[in-house]
Amino acid sequence: MYQQYSRKVFWLIIISAIIKLLVAGLLELGNDEVYYWTYAIQPDWNHFDHPPMVGWLIRLTTLNLWWSNEVTVRAGAIICSGLSTWIIFKLGKLLDSERVGWLAALMYTLSVYTGFIAGLFILPDSPQMLFWVASLYLMAYLLLKREEENLSIWLLLGLTIGLAALSKVHGLYLWAGFGAFLLFTRIQWLTNWRLYMAVLVTLICISPIIYWNIANDFITYKFHSARVTHTNLQWDMLGREIAGEALYQHPFLFVLTLLALFSITTNRIRFGRKRIRTWLLWMSLPMILLFWGIALFNPTLPHWAGPAYIPLYFIAALYLQKQTNRNYPVWMQASFVLIVVVLTAGIILVRYSPVNFGSQQKENYGEYCPTLDLSGWRNMSTQFDELYKADIASGRMNKNTVLLTHKWFPGGHLEFYTARKSGIALIGVGELQDLHKFAWLNKERGSLQMGMDAYYILPSNLPYDVKANLGKYFTQMEEPVIIHQMRSGKEVRYFYVYRLKNAKQSLPQILP
Repeated sequence: MYQQYSRKVFWLIIISAIIKLLVAGLLELGNDEVYYWTYAIQPDWNHFDHPPMVGWLIRLTTLNLWWSNEVTVRAGAIICSGLSTWIIFKLGKLLDSERVGWLAALMYTLSVYTGFIAGLFILPDSPQMLFWVASLYLMAYLLLKREEENLSIWLLLGLTIGLAALSKVHGLYLWAGFGAFLLFTRIQWLTNWRLYMAVLVTLICISPIIYWNIANDFITYKFHSARVTHTNLQWDMLGREIAGEALYQHPFLFVLTLLALFSITTNRIRFGRKRIRTWLLWMSLPMILLFWGIALFNPTLPHWAGPAYIPLYFIAALYLQKQTNRNYPVWMQASFVLIVVVLTAGIILVRYSPVNFGSQQKENYGEYCPTLDLSGWRNMSTQFDELYKADIASGRMNKNTVLLTHKWFPGGHLEFYTARKSGIALIGVGELQDLHKFAWLNKERGSLQMGMDAYYILPSNLPYDVKANLGKYFTQMEEPVIIHQMRSGKEVRYFYVYRLKNAKQSLPQILP
């Protein structure tokens, strides 16, 4: 039986990886993905808004940036997803049975968050998921195998939690949830010196984050705290958060999870050991409730609470095991069909839709259309490259001409697709809260200097008054060249390419 389920999981990983690789090659990188590309081109111990792990992962899968395209940039997410799926299977087997592990692995693969948001697109969540599920496995191993005196397991747990935090700082919740569980169920473990050695390993892992923030006036803390410190009660934001979590987890799987939670809290289903249920709930519900509490007062993003749902997959798998003997329950079949339909429709719309789904007004044509984040940049960059080379060859623009951006988006797309193709330096002009990582890239590349020429590329879906904000720095600003983004013969967006001539002054560095 073990060979049967292990083989199923193996093919689940292989088939899902092949599908994701195909999708990765069909879609251009999104706003967040191209932004995290900047973490790879300028590695650091920490960055303005996140720790460094995602940048290191991109470096690894692109062979130190030597082989860089949409597939290789996203390959790290796909690899981490496959490894995480195998660990989920092993953890389910440890908690109950191989079949529970199989069903949990199916849920992990079909979940929009774990399977695609973190498992296909390259985000800080992508490497974090691998270390998160590895940490859960090690905790379960300590609890169920009675290995609390095994120092090596404790140290490995400290390492995986530290690496999870090096991906996203809320990986530290793993210690908070596990510590609360021990406090209420195995308080004697709090006197185990090996536990504190594990915590020390985690602290060593996150020391680069602390060091960087000390050197940069705790800018990461200030940035994130500004996002969650409002005090006005807003129930609609909580509703949006819960609805978002349901969509991100997959609507069918979210309902399944709620049914399973009801069943386990009313003792209609049980794990072999009572404390498994308690541990899974401690590793999940407090984190979910924390983000719901934040959502009452502040705008939140549904994927913040994403990792907290992973322990609930095992409760849902146990529930399914009691309900049916099928290896592919109806819940999973319906979830798979919906994923295939949405994924196929999404690819078709991104690549071929003759209309945009956002604003139709000229001043912000295409704004709020999500398909434009994943298309059009490669073709626009090819056309800009032809314009740029012709301008340099004719002397219309100086050889030291730079490309300007005032915000991290579309700065990320311009960095990955445009500046990289043309070999032109991209420089950020504006405020730190708009530029994020580009302020640190400026320290390497320099800022706008007197006498320089520059281009500014304005996508119609990201309106910005170029004349009012940048024209004052230059002697001359020419009428923009318009590059049209076409899909199925129809215009869905246009890019204004401004030539800014002879900078009248040098701009100071944004960072000291």
